[in-house]
Parts: sequence; C-alpha cells; structure tokens
Amino acid sequence: MGKTNMDQTLLLGIDFGTGGCKITVINPEGFVLAEASQDYHTYHPYLSHSEQNPEDWFPALLACLSKIKNVINLHDIVGLSLDASTHNAVLLDKDMEVIRPTIMWLDQRSTKEVSFLEEHWGEEIFRIGYQRVSPTWTLPQLLWIKNNEPENFGKIDKIMFIKDYVRYQLTGTWQTDYIDAQGTLLFDMEESNWSPLLCSLIGLPMQVLPPICDPTDVTGTITTEAARLTGLRAGIPVVCGTSDVTAEDYGAGAVKPGQCIVKLATAGNLNVMTAKAMPSSKTLTYSHVVPQLWYTAVATNTAASSMRWFRDTFCRAEQEEADRTGVHVYQILEEEARKAPAGSDGLIFHPYLMGERAPHWDANLRASFIGATIAHEKGHFIRSVMEGVAFSLKDCFHLADDMGLSVDEFILIGGGAKSRLWSQIVSDVLGKKVSRPKVTDASFGTALIAGVGIGIFQNLMDAVQRCVRSEDEFTPDLRNHDYYKKQYKYYREIHDRLQNLYIEMNK
Repeated sequence: MGKTNMDQTLLLGIDFGTGGCKITVINPEGFVLAEASQDYHTYHPYLSHSEQNPEDWFPALLACLSKIKNVINLHDIVGLSLDASTHNAVLLDKDMEVIRPTIMWLDQRSTKEVSFLEEHWGEEIFRIGYQRVSPTWTLPQLLWIKNNEPENFGKIDKIMFIKDYVRYQLTGTWQTDYIDAQGTLLFDMEESNWSPLLCSLIGLPMQVLPPICDPTDVTGTITTEAARLTGLRAGIPVVCGTSDVTAEDYGAGAVKPGQCIVKLATAGNLNVMTAKAMPSSKTLTYSHVVPQLWYTAVATNTAASSMRWFRDTFCRAEQEEADRTGVHVYQILEEEARKAPAGSDGLIFHPYLMGERAPHWDANLRASFIGATIAHEKGHFIRSVMEGVAFSLKDCFHLADDMGLSVDEFILIGGGAKSRLWSQIVSDVLGKKVSRPKVTDASFGTALIAGVGIGIFQNLMDAVQRCVRSEDEFTPDLRNHDYYKKQYKYYREIHDRLQNLYIEMNK
C-alpha cells in the first residue's frame, strides 16, 4: 500500500490496552487508512500481582507510528486522542519521576484493604462512587501502597492514568477525563468531581489528583520534542480521550439506551446503555462519552486473556507453525477448535484465572477444566475455553436481566470477536442475535473522539452516523442453544461446589 495523498485530513486514535498499544488512522468518512499494534509486558512478581512499567508505553506508541509511516504521511494527521484501560494509577514524585510500577486493574493484592474499606465505609463509598469496593479500583490499590510501601505513598506528588501519562509525554499537560476519574473510586458521581471524603479515607492529599475535563476537550498540542520523537507535526491538537471501554462502546455505535455491547477482549464485558445511572453492588456504573447517557457494565476478569494464556502455556507447536507459515496462531487454534462438537464432549472450563468480578466478586475463585477424559484432544480444550468464557458472559447477562435492564440489540466487539467460531458460540450460548461492527477497536472510537474535539464532526452523534458501519451478524443455532443451556447448568453447579473449597485452599 502506498502513502496517502498529501492533502488528506487524517485523525489518529491511540489505545493503550492491557496487552499492548493499538493505533488507528481514519479519514473524515470513517475509513481506516492505517493501523498498527505493539505488545508490552505485564509483570506478575507475586501470586495475584499484576503490574506494568509506565516507561514501556511511549516506546510502544513510537513502534506503532514507525510501522505506519510508509502507509500514510504522519504530517497529514490533524488531531489525535488517547484511551486506555482504567483504574491504573501512575504515581509521580515532585521531579515527575515514576515512583513504582503501575498496579493494573487485574491485580488482586488489595483484598485485605478491600475488606477493611467495605467493613468500615462500604455503604458510604457506594453512595458516593456508585461502585462496590473490589481490588480493581484505585482506592484500595493506593491503600495497599500506603500500608505496605509507606515511603512510596509519601512521595506521591501527582497521579496520572495511563492515557494521561502518555498524553503528558506528548503535550506536557496534566488532566484526566471524568470517566477515567470514575474508575478510581475517589470520584463523587453526583458532584462530578473528586471526593474529599473518599480521599480522606486513605489520607490522600487532593492536590495530587489531576484536573477534570470532558473526553472531547483539547488539552494541549504536540510539543517540539514530541514531534521529533514521533514524526507528528508540532502544534497539532491533542484531545483528552477517555477509558478504553467507553471508546469501544462509542466506536461500535452503542449510543442509545437498550443497546448492549458484548466484549471479548482481555476482560469480558456486557455493557448495557441506559438513560440514567443504575448503580448496583454487583455491577460497574459509568458515564458514557455521549452526554446524559450511562452504561451498566457487568464484567468478567479474563476473556480473550484466557485464550492467550492457553496459547502461551500449551501451544508452542502451533506458534511455531504460525511463525513458519505466516498464518495467525489464533486462526490455527480456531481450526483445531472447529474439530470439536458444541459442548466439547462434556469438557467445561471456568475462566477464573485472576479471580472473578461480576457476578461473583470473588478473588479466591480459580480456573479449572472439569470433565476431561482420555478421548479429549487439544481442539476440545480450545473450544472449551471459548465456551467457558461465553458461559461467564451468560452469567453477566443474567445479572443484567435480574436488574431489569432492557436490551434490544447486541453488538459484539473485542479481539475475540474476530473469530467467527467464538462469535457464533457467544450467539448460541446467549440465544441472541449479535451484530459485529466493521471496526471493533477502541482506537477507532478514540479517533472519532479526536475528530469531534477538533471540529471535524459536528458532535458525537454526527461522527457515529457518518463513520460506524456493520460487518455481519450471527443468529443462534437453536439446537446448540438448547444443549448449551444444559451445559450452563453444570457450569454453575461446579462453581457453587468449588467456591468454598477455593476459599479454604487460598488461606
């Protein structure tokens, strides 16, 4: 592919997901002209710990930009925005040096702090922050640092979040948007600002928290030094951006009540769009980037990351084949899974590799394969992983259903949604028709946000109407759906029987 014409007007969306950086370049009609990705490492120094090095993110962005510079002219980019996974605090000292690795949202180390906060202030925290305390949130993570690394806690001069830290490296400015702020559990949802009370619970000075802005606000411009490093033009506007989940939902066209995003990414989500906030102790509640719209998120910890774990742990031969042939390793794994029947001949997988969030909120849960026999082959295990994640999403959907959340449209996104087999399994397990947008990356939604912020689009709805297109849809196979209903019953019963055993084992 040759370079685009010099007179192109291009928008850049930058996504910092849990597994790596992904960038997407679009034109004002929403067509993707270039994209690239670059992995970075998540460290697990101890059981249940999950950390990243903030210094890994900017080089990943540079690598992505380097990969597309022969496809498009970087000087044609007129604006950009960023998104990232939320809850992940970058702690900086008075010299703007990183104090310690960033504790990621998957981390489960703060279970004692969660119990303490829940026992003493659980109701107050929920009233102000709309969320139940769990290790996912920045609040207990910071309390863990205060309890276990008091010197590091005392050094905190500024707190940023992943997208904001990279944006600081591009612009030299310090802000966050209100949705990323909601992911800290330090935010007053009704007042739409930092909560003095929640900060006081852990003795956190409020001045270390960034100013709040809208996701579509221009927060700075590319500095001369950032232009030298990236190849982007100095002075182009940089729009704040938001959380990756919000950017994904928006970029997939979920912009009205009753739409439901089903996400197969590192984590699995069912995000139901609502006209008002519907906080529940068993769900996550966030504002949408579209004003006066909210979404209720029911999230499972490990979805596509379960498949990544299986690939890395058991599929060296398939990876070598992929390296040798140029066929993507997940395509090879999918072909293996297709050899197994629906239900994997009775093999059931529970995807609790990092404990579990909704609907169980139990950090003690562990992953398991149940029902293996000598007749099971690798394809059975691969398909079982796909089905186990789909069962976990069904768990999430039952919770949303119990809350009375109305759903009239299902939209499937995330890296796992690129698999036609996995997409069909999700449709069969849920018993629902699901559509798949042409582009499902958060970076696409973020590019749209950049266009809104700099005035390429009239508003957020105009951008969606002009740029979001559907790829295809999957209709459930009713025979498979009936069989999966029986499998799901066993899936739940296995969880119920092992739940207390895992608590005892983890003591």
